[in-house]
Amino acid sequence: MLTTCLCLLTAFASETSLSMQQEADYVQYLDDKDACLAEMTLPLLNGLMPQVVTEAAGPWLKVRLCWELTEALARDDVSLLFRVFFTPDSWWAPHLTPTQGDVIAQHVFRSPAMLVGSDKGLLAMVPDLDLCGANPETPWYMDMDAGARYFWLGLSRTDIPEHVRYQKAQGMVLGPGTVALGFYLAWFKDKASLLNPWREVSRFLWERWGHPLYEKGEPSTVPLDTFVEHTYRWAFDTWKEAVWQEFDINGVHVGAPAFIVNVTESPNYPGEVDLREFLSVWNQAWFSSLRAASGVYRYGRRTNNEDLMARARLTKEFTLAAPMRNGLFPTVYRTEMEKVEVGDKQVSRSKGWQTGYWTNSNRVPEEHGITDRWYNVLDMSWTCLLLVRWYRELEEDPRILPYVEAYAERLLTLQDEEGFFPSWLDPDTEAPSPVLARSPQSSMSVSFLLALAAATGKEHYREAALKAMDAMIAHIIPSGQWEDFETYWSCCRLGQDHLGRPFERNAMFKQCSFSMFWTAEALLSAWQVTNDRKYLDWGQRTLDELSMLQQCWQPPFIHIPALGGFGVMNFDAEWNDSRQTLFAELFLDYAEATGEEHYRERGIAALKAGFVMMYCPENPEVKALWEKVWPFFGPEDYGFTMENYGHGGATSPDGEGMGNFTIFTWGNGAAAEAWNRVLDHYGAIIK
Repeated sequence: MLTTCLCLLTAFASETSLSMQQEADYVQYLDDKDACLAEMTLPLLNGLMPQVVTEAAGPWLKVRLCWELTEALARDDVSLLFRVFFTPDSWWAPHLTPTQGDVIAQHVFRSPAMLVGSDKGLLAMVPDLDLCGANPETPWYMDMDAGARYFWLGLSRTDIPEHVRYQKAQGMVLGPGTVALGFYLAWFKDKASLLNPWREVSRFLWERWGHPLYEKGEPSTVPLDTFVEHTYRWAFDTWKEAVWQEFDINGVHVGAPAFIVNVTESPNYPGEVDLREFLSVWNQAWFSSLRAASGVYRYGRRTNNEDLMARARLTKEFTLAAPMRNGLFPTVYRTEMEKVEVGDKQVSRSKGWQTGYWTNSNRVPEEHGITDRWYNVLDMSWTCLLLVRWYRELEEDPRILPYVEAYAERLLTLQDEEGFFPSWLDPDTEAPSPVLARSPQSSMSVSFLLALAAATGKEHYREAALKAMDAMIAHIIPSGQWEDFETYWSCCRLGQDHLGRPFERNAMFKQCSFSMFWTAEALLSAWQVTNDRKYLDWGQRTLDELSMLQQCWQPPFIHIPALGGFGVMNFDAEWNDSRQTLFAELFLDYAEATGEEHYRERGIAALKAGFVMMYCPENPEVKALWEKVWPFFGPEDYGFTMENYGHGGATSPDGEGMGNFTIFTWGNGAAAEAWNRVLDHYGAIIK
């Protein structure tokens, strides 16, 4: 196949200026020195070279390539191959492609880019989102092979052989008419970009595509209190039999939302109730009943609703009822389950709270011998951080500080010489597991200890926290080792054989946004208590990396409002995942600390995105999709909110990508908490 080359030439001077030189069969981008950074190979379609149009866009070079086909052409793959000539020491892409044939499908183009960096500069390519996905018959993809120093932008159909790996598939037909590919390209060599490779790229993506949508009111113009009202009516009225649980633990009356409910528990469902998972209450990194309860309390306080405040206090009682042993405590309370024959169907039911017992999260590395009996340091630190915030912002319950200090003192004994805290502790010996013993999960303990130091004035908590923070800076952030429990032991378990090491083809670790959030939050707290600029600088770098998982545009293949929502990791497919409302205030906090307006916009958009998936009249597009999938839904279901969209890696206008369950503590209740918290901290920042 004939090809032509696009040679990208640049100098290593203080400023880089690209210019164009075009001849019959090639295009070169030149500046004042002949240092070739990369070469792009262009394909022929039916013997036709593309028309190449370029335009300067600040530091970015906009490139569009068009082929005009007079007849349909069967072609499984059309791609632009970029070959890198300098010696990179870092690579970044939004999704892993571990083997040849794997691709980054357009479905995961949330903030798409390819970044290749060295100590000389950073080469960045961003697909032209004005073109991407416009033709459903020619879906876009990217790919990266760090060992070969290649990356690609192309067109191909894809299959999903497992959750969630995309591979090229056959059957694409091009034309007749225009076939287009386009991208933006930049070379950054300033010190700020070398220290923070995502700074300029994330800013460009937001300013080019995110900000204009934000200015139009995307992803929603509905007052957020409207969604909060739907949430609490749903949880405590129309779905209360399924959601709200009250029971006794050792003589203490407690209350909390059930961990998870599904569509079979709707009052409108025509069949039998069939529980998706065991009936339980959690205080875990995702599913925190105490976090959701703090939102209920804030709203009750703001609206003088004593019933809501009483319910929130019952969840606080549940949290404090967790039995402590040597400073450690469990974080999940569950019932026994059984299978029941109803007619010719077998359904799952609970045996009742009288069978309840304490345990921990079952999202654990069982292949390493860890079970739900093991103490979970991340979950304990998160729960204690929330208790400290409850004490400082809601009620000065005299039981809280002694409880969390008992845990904190034990936590300090677990810190290793470098500063890390372990992730799991043996339930019998209390010895730490080596699995994720040096991970960014330690950042949660940093935030907890700094908050406790502020509440008590005790310096040794602060010292231990900063030691752990420095370990994160030294060992985790530079290499992007964003590994946590969700990275490997959630729904996407691909890559467990790469725990602790990057994927060779991509020169990247499997990464989770949770770790980035915990670390950016801890770094901001460290800066606030020390005024040491290094913590803020590393914090912005981490936040900007996290921003690359935020949705900055409205793709034609995503059939819900998309702006501001978040994905989960670089090997999964969710849009509008519920973590967005957990992240929202952190962006507002960084906006206040740095004066960066796009952080504020990102935070507000993330907050709004948390309510987009709610079934209610105020979300007409989404309501219509829900009713296509679950036609029995009605007004009693207003408030039902799936935790994400497109989780399986594909969507359609007919409702593919919608789900069948709600988790109050990770969906509608979590979003309501975030808005109530932001309102308390920042006032009515949303018009």
